[in-house]
Amino acid sequence: MLCVRGYFAEVLLLILLAPLCAHAQEKNHVAPEQMDKAIREIEKLAQKQIQENALPGLAIAVVFQDKTAYAKGFGVRDVNTNAPIDADSVFQLASVSKPIGATVVAGLVGEGKITWDSKLSVLDPTFAMFDPWVTREIMYAHRSGLPEHAGDLLEDLGYTRLEILFRLRYQHPGSSFRSHYAYTNFGMTEGAVAAAKAYGLEWEEASKQKLYNPLGMNSTSSRYADFMARRNKALGHVPVNGKWVQKFKRDPDAQSPTGGVSSSVNDLAKWMRLQLANGRFDGKQIVDEKALVETHQPQMLTGSNPFTRLPTFYGLGWNVSYDPEGRLRLNHSGAFGLGAATYVNLVPNEQLGVVVLTNAYPIGLAEALGTTFMDIALYGKPTQDWFALFKSARCSASIIPSRLRRPRLHRKIAPTLEDTRTISSAKSPSSKRRAGSRLYKARRK
Repeated sequence: MLCVRGYFAEVLLLILLAPLCAHAQEKNHVAPEQMDKAIREIEKLAQKQIQENALPGLAIAVVFQDKTAYAKGFGVRDVNTNAPIDADSVFQLASVSKPIGATVVAGLVGEGKITWDSKLSVLDPTFAMFDPWVTREIMYAHRSGLPEHAGDLLEDLGYTRLEILFRLRYQHPGSSFRSHYAYTNFGMTEGAVAAAKAYGLEWEEASKQKLYNPLGMNSTSSRYADFMARRNKALGHVPVNGKWVQKFKRDPDAQSPTGGVSSSVNDLAKWMRLQLANGRFDGKQIVDEKALVETHQPQMLTGSNPFTRLPTFYGLGWNVSYDPEGRLRLNHSGAFGLGAATYVNLVPNEQLGVVVLTNAYPIGLAEALGTTFMDIALYGKPTQDWFALFKSARCSASIIPSRLRRPRLHRKIAPTLEDTRTISSAKSPSSKRRAGSRLYKARRK
């Protein structure tokens, strides 16, 4: 995305390397005193960001040993109203939707009709790829061979999910099947839609039935209309002339399984508890353990740490790595250029997790806060100046073409926010496409 290839690629690298930057220590388990210290520090850091107007608002939740240890909001939901954020304020999650979606699919897999290796061509006969052989698994590991962010520009131009997924059959592969990692929202979206279709469900209803309702996640939805109907919602903000401004809306329904969830930190604390308990919640098995644990396993190599030479991976909806102590580390970021940045980080061996949600253009603060918290909890102090590192990643991308909507690669021809506003003002899907096509052709000249 931004010159975002710059920003998101560098931020992703920092996220993957963060667990590997600490030196091995003999004591691996988090003591309650360390947890208390980490919570105090993260609260001070969050308050500092608000006081310095680094962003309009954020919310944080921490889970530890199957309990919500901390949940709090900071700042405002909307700079126009100054309504305060609390732990029940609902944010758009952007790509943190991916591990949530993987949890839903794991629930479907656990019911027995499908497996993670089910053929898409069987689950959804209407779907096809340029190479028919590729539809041999539920595409949740970014290894389908589709080029990075295939289909995203069609969404920018106003195409619906159905239209975008249909057009993937015309997309020439960027690599052979299972040979390269390439981040694709719509490849994963098809995997989720097909899994739900096997049970006669729409994706949004499957998410509600299989995950949100059983956990009591009453403020969580995979529908944009539900987010907009919430009274206690945090709207997205972008920087304009040195100030945070709320002026754009981001409707992610086309890629709901990979970017369309909205939730609060109180709700996400329940989901993190389920993740850390291998599918159990309040003594009940909500998601099949074997199916869920599979999402935590390395599926595709994404790179390696240049300092430790330890590899980094993508699982099924999760970034997966191991720290020098051998502990499994799971994390994911999310970002909309129209005003959302989110981050979740789990250490299953320590029964520890943190989630940070913000309502601002992505500048690395969600990742910096979450990673700093995890360092303090695990090692007693930050192993790096994560705020400086994530800020550097942002600045080195030289930045922030205002058109950025979500983390994706830079394109030579990309819609600006003005383009987006023009397209959004069109009244029907067909007029949106016509407006988008006119802008695209005009900018090619």
